[in-house]
Amino acid sequence: MNIGFIGVGSMGAVMVRRLLAAGHTVRVWNRNAERARPLAEQGAIIVGSVREAFNGDAVFSVLADDVAARAVLLDSGVLDSVPDDVVHVNMATISVELAAELARCHADRGVAYVAAPVLGRPDVAEAGKLNIVAAGPGAAIDRVQPLLDVLGQKTWRIGEAPEHANVYKLAANFMLACAIETFGEAAALVSGHGSDAALFHELITSSILPGPVYQGYGKMITEGRYEPALFKARLGLKDVRLALAAGEAVNTPLPMGSVVRDSLIEAVAHGDGDKDLAALGKVAQRRAGRKV
Repeated sequence: MNIGFIGVGSMGAVMVRRLLAAGHTVRVWNRNAERARPLAEQGAIIVGSVREAFNGDAVFSVLADDVAARAVLLDSGVLDSVPDDVVHVNMATISVELAAELARCHADRGVAYVAAPVLGRPDVAEAGKLNIVAAGPGAAIDRVQPLLDVLGQKTWRIGEAPEHANVYKLAANFMLACAIETFGEAAALVSGHGSDAALFHELITSSILPGPVYQGYGKMITEGRYEPALFKARLGLKDVRLALAAGEAVNTPLPMGSVVRDSLIEAVAHGDGDKDLAALGKVAQRRAGRKV
């Protein structure tokens, strides 16, 4: 298929490489053009405008946040001139409010729009093991399903309202951040009593709480290893804030979210914003008065 791709940060670049390896033609646009150059060596076509990325069968976008998504997809006016037979798949983690606005703007212009945020970090994307949460017109998802199959191990279809996919994504990232916060606090408790936090991690992940979150992030916390960052703390802070805003919009309190937000603000204030989200464990140790 002939595909456009907008935004090639750490996640987007991996997706482009997988689509290229599957034999698709991929035209790439990035706000910082230099970051896209290495993909040209692997067969991607670098284009000079967002409009050019919308030519073809489908266009994917993976932009960093609401500000970037609004600037590129709405303020640019690109939707006023895109072909009416293209499917736009937005895989970014954005606010529910903006997600609903994007759905309306696409519908007003007759452009098929699918929200398809993913569960998984770039290393999971590299292996093609992402879980993709897709919402939008069923026919539009059908058209891009072969491409989603290249990018992930499963597509979870959750209905025709695109913003619902973004609710799922924010709820999942809210739970992820809360889980890391609780393990960081528990590890600080264990080490505070002079016991072995690494052995505690082994016990917990081998018994009552197995799974990738505690296994992966918990191991980083017990080792005091926060780089390289596969999910930066400042991006986790962005997502927790978006989850809190989504909760407030429907009068749903998220008390744990407020705790984790403040912990992440503390991490950023101490210069750890570009470290992995596991830096929540560092915050817990600092609060306990220990050198970190």
